[in-house]
Amino acid sequence: MRVVFAGTPEVATSALNQLVASRHEVVGVITREDAPLGRKRVLTPSPVATLADEHGIPVVKANRLGEEVTEWVRDLNADLGVVVAYGGLLKPALLETPRLGWVNLHFSSLPRWRGAAPVQRALMNGEQELGLSVFRLVEALDAGDIVANATARFEPGTTAGAALEALAVEGGPLILQALDALEINPEVGTEQVGEANYAHKLERSDGKLDPAEPMETFMAHWAGVTPEPGAFVLADGEPVKLHEIRAGETEEPLSAGTARIVGKRALLGTASGPVELVRVQPAGKGAMDGAAWLRGRGGEQVIS
Repeated sequence: MRVVFAGTPEVATSALNQLVASRHEVVGVITREDAPLGRKRVLTPSPVATLADEHGIPVVKANRLGEEVTEWVRDLNADLGVVVAYGGLLKPALLETPRLGWVNLHFSSLPRWRGAAPVQRALMNGEQELGLSVFRLVEALDAGDIVANATARFEPGTTAGAALEALAVEGGPLILQALDALEINPEVGTEQVGEANYAHKLERSDGKLDPAEPMETFMAHWAGVTPEPGAFVLADGEPVKLHEIRAGETEEPLSAGTARIVGKRALLGTASGPVELVRVQPAGKGAMDGAAWLRGRGGEQVIS
């Protein structure tokens, strides 16, 4: 089939690579406009744009998919559109342009988590079995019929970044499975069944952790917001990023919100047990060993 692909971040590149390597033809790529990155705010192409250029695929960069993009896709004479984390809505005219419409790779077992941050919200909720769904794009948010799906189980403490990277690799074959099914039956698809939850986009404030919560909840929250927007706690009112933590053990009583050097480790008490602060980043400084940071504060610190 002739396929037009829409995607932007690194997580979408695995699917594009696998489509390019398949028997299908990627005839065009839609991605968002170059964005300023780094301290110098240098305009930088998206990872998908860079990959498309490497393969010699025509690219259109747009943050809003209006009439010009629709005409561009129409001229490609595509059979199907595939979306993986493009970062914008497709309007009805564009949805109807490819012969078979559009499918979207979504990182959840729909309708479990609809919206922008399904993996992050699932991990924050303590879920370890995460899903993938290839579904038909319709005007309603993440509500179309499912063409192919799969699940994967992750160990507790797996970060959103690591889970997304693994799911992105698994998503490529699932898209190809969906394309095979659509070739056989253009009407294929199963209606979504179950309770829908909305996975709101994460804000910086979502990264604030509370040591008054049980350890399992604290660590699940940390996993869901790592690496973005980043987990942090407050020490004397200043944010301290938590780049790496793990479950800790101590025979000493350690109340929730108290961080203390125990042996050679920096432990933080929660409502049901300690966590070890492996690598942290105080405000205005670089990342450092958690124990070194806590020793520099006298070996004990109240955390909120």
